[in-house]
Amino acid sequence: MITPCPLICAIVDVMAPKPGQVIGDPACGTGGFLLAAHDYISQHNMLSKPEMKHLRTQALRGTDIVPGVVRLCAMNLYLHGIGSTADANDPPVDRADALAQPSGRKFDMILANPPFGKKGGYTIVGDDGKISTEKQEYERDEFWATTANKQLNFLQHIVSELKVGGTAAVVLPDNVLFEGGAGETIRRELLKRCKVHTLLRLPTGIFYAQGVKANVLFFERKEAHEKPWTKDLWIYDLRTNQHFTLKTNPLKEADLEDFVKCYQSRSGVPPLAQKPKRQDAASTLETERFKKFTYAEIVARDKANLDILWLKDDSLEDSENLPPPAELAAEIVVSLEAALEEFRAVEEALAVGEAGD
Repeated sequence: MITPCPLICAIVDVMAPKPGQVIGDPACGTGGFLLAAHDYISQHNMLSKPEMKHLRTQALRGTDIVPGVVRLCAMNLYLHGIGSTADANDPPVDRADALAQPSGRKFDMILANPPFGKKGGYTIVGDDGKISTEKQEYERDEFWATTANKQLNFLQHIVSELKVGGTAAVVLPDNVLFEGGAGETIRRELLKRCKVHTLLRLPTGIFYAQGVKANVLFFERKEAHEKPWTKDLWIYDLRTNQHFTLKTNPLKEADLEDFVKCYQSRSGVPPLAQKPKRQDAASTLETERFKKFTYAEIVARDKANLDILWLKDDSLEDSENLPPPAELAAEIVVSLEAALEEFRAVEEALAVGEAGD
């Protein structure tokens, strides 16, 4: 599922990657997050020669399971000078099932939008035409629970790949926030072992699949500790009473400016001149769409449910706020056409690559 560029930019802006860091994406697609991180580091820093070399050859690492997508990502990175002088045995992007085993690296930052879908099993057609079926469940010693939900598996994988002190921003569907069984186990462990500090509730209508309900979860991996690392979870609701479409009303960078401002004011990073005092921050930083929930409040909820709502949804009480059927049908057609355009671009790129071979 392609991540909208304005969302990628907002995530990278608040994550603020730094020179010298190693940044990964275990479901990199065509490399949107990696390229945005590269541009952010380049534009916000006066890089020394060693830092420039590190950014080109070591800083960015992606993995994807689809061979054609891996080639496109490698090409995109190469066009930006990334990996062009790297060791041929250590390319910036790998074709692999990221969930099958640890990558062997530890990352300072992970930015990812893992593929959506309930089950973890899927079929891949390789370059040689051979068909392989990937696993549904992954049993790894570092995972907290065994499950067929691949988003929950990606979440566990990302935690295991981070250095202590490493940070992550991960796009996840709503079911990760409230699913029971393994989902509850993973949420409770995540809240204990990591500092889970921010959740962005995304609006519908910004992905090719209509009606997708997704979120961005921000957290930091911490060292082993008796007490839970999560103290407060700040939730920004960009979904309630918001209406976006891919063509007629697409998500824009301006739509995410308030979230970026709220995130930065909470964390005390620029553009604010001064970091607010913690004791006074709770009452002054909260807004209509940005609310704080304590660890005690969260774990007391049924199944440690993170799907927390507080805004009144006008569409539930007034059907007139819903778009007319003809408009909804038109949006679906536009979405399908946009998806076909993307697939045609992939097909053309693959054809060019094969011709070059």
